Amino acid sequence: MPHAADIEMRLLLEAVYAKYSHDFRDYSGASLKRRVQHALRQFDCDTISQLQSRVLHDAVVFQQLLEILTIPFTEMFRDPGYWLALRQQVAPLLRTYPSLKVWVAGCASGEEVFSLAILLREEGLLERALIYATDINPAALDKARQGIFPIAAVRRHTANYQAAGGKRAFSDYYSAAYDSARFDPELIRNVTFADHSLATDTVFSETHFVSCRNVLIYFNKALQNRAFGLFHESLCHRGFLGLGSKESLDFSSFADKFEPVSSLDRLFRKT
Repeated sequence: MPHAADIEMRLLLEAVYAKYSHDFRDYSGASLKRRVQHALRQFDCDTISQLQSRVLHDAVVFQQLLEILTIPFTEMFRDPGYWLALRQQVAPLLRTYPSLKVWVAGCASGEEVFSLAILLREEGLLERALIYATDINPAALDKARQGIFPIAAVRRHTANYQAAGGKRAFSDYYSAAYDSARFDPELIRNVTFADHSLATDTVFSETHFVSCRNVLIYFNKALQNRAFGLFHESLCHRGFLGLGSKESLDFSSFADKFEPVSSLDRLFRKT
């Protein structure tokens, strides 16, 4: 017999989809349970059913729940080996295109977008690149547009940048004031921020490089396959795909449609 909390969880996800068109039904169960438990404490609800009632009747509560369900841990130049491989093995090939289109899927609060923009600038590619940065969380997109991050995190970002083969002083890219670091708006002049769901939306442009890192770990196998299908459809012939350190194409429906550029660093190329 199903546990009552499991039934409540399923009903909550169905209600969110029916009311707000956000589809979390194929997200990883363990991760969702942890985040919903956190939401119960934050909203002072005893049961998921109570949370569901509040979410259905108050759009502000839903937006707050969306924050809890979607904000991942992120930092600039996370996993420096990935960025070094991107710089050394992918950037020279991207340079052969007269213009570039890049899709950062699940961009969250923007650390990945600014990291990529800095790398592309240093490799002489930013001026010819159009970057689409997408996420399902409007509040996260607003934060990404601002390019303002806590100064306390900058030391870690700086160390990552240096390990990723950075060519300048990291401080060249931001101005510090109070407890924040504001990154140069010119870095995202060619960035289009947009609401997009890997669970429900379709492809919107042909791209040369797709970066979707530390997003798929929150999806079940069916939704991972849907996302891989979108990336494959979006990428041009011989386009590139970057994944997070704990993500893999292995055992997916698209395992034979990509070849590794660097398996260790999760960089792949469409075959």
